[in-house]
Amino acid sequence: MFKNSFISGRVTLEAAGLVALADLSTVAMRTALTGTASYIDALVLAPGMHQQQSADEVNRGETPITGAMTSGYFFHVENPATVRYLQTIGCTGHLVTAHVSPNPSFNSMLSRNNRLIQSFVVAGIPAALLYLLCPVLTIAVFALLGAIQDWWAFGVLWMLVIARSINVVVVKQRSVKGWKGAKERSEIGDLLILLSQDRWVRLKGSVDDLKAVTAGQWLQEMSDMESFAVAFATLLVYMCAALAGNASRVGSLLIACLLLCSVALLGLCNSLTNCLQMYDCVVRVEGEPKQYKRRLDMAADLIVESGRRDWAIDIGLVKHDESINCGEFAL
Repeated sequence: MFKNSFISGRVTLEAAGLVALADLSTVAMRTALTGTASYIDALVLAPGMHQQQSADEVNRGETPITGAMTSGYFFHVENPATVRYLQTIGCTGHLVTAHVSPNPSFNSMLSRNNRLIQSFVVAGIPAALLYLLCPVLTIAVFALLGAIQDWWAFGVLWMLVIARSINVVVVKQRSVKGWKGAKERSEIGDLLILLSQDRWVRLKGSVDDLKAVTAGQWLQEMSDMESFAVAFATLLVYMCAALAGNASRVGSLLIACLLLCSVALLGLCNSLTNCLQMYDCVVRVEGEPKQYKRRLDMAADLIVESGRRDWAIDIGLVKHDESINCGEFAL
């Protein structure tokens, strides 16, 4: 029979580096919420860090149909980061209103330091503090590993930082703002976005800002060099898992705790982030969601408010021969 002493005497944390290989989407979600990556992300070590380039898949393949209530046009929102944020704020049977506005951190009147501070504060003070704890923990673990002279664990941690840095640089290059259409001279836009599971989001703002978060391509396709770099970074993470067994028990414990604490803090940071940052714009929820018993009731209110129904016909909310009488539909 096995004894407790037999098990406890042989349980080790030599495979703590395997925690880094967990296929979690926390890092990819953070990339989608901020619209890019920052160099400080290199010190945010969390499981799934090698999956950061999959941030353009966070929308789960959904490209919701959208009607422009001011112009009558309809199209699909194909920016995966924007779609994922809308999925998060959407509520079944409710009309949620969100507003797109210029990002205050891009104000040219601010100094460089003030713009950097503003870029963190725009997501909310609690989220910013939780996020900044992650690199602080990494630096603290580096110091502890140096103090106990566990150079294997120290080297493994450096390899994780290098792998994370490579992914950060590639994301920054891929998220460069590209084609967004012609300027519209500050015209005001009003979009109705039909998400799956009967979630409806109304997105308001200037047409140029709406284009910034919905039009064009968010993450550009990786070049051959970028693909090679990402593959090398992924191999580095796997090498860390293989070499972590050479670290001491204390070093392995520190690495495992760092990874687990970082992913927990980053997950809380994502959940507390109340906006989407995309290029030079910020998307926030405006007001309280409005519940409707029928989708036609919601469509009727918006048709009466916008003064036109072509957009509603094009996205399939109403029929050509469906009558409107004081905001009520004849079913």
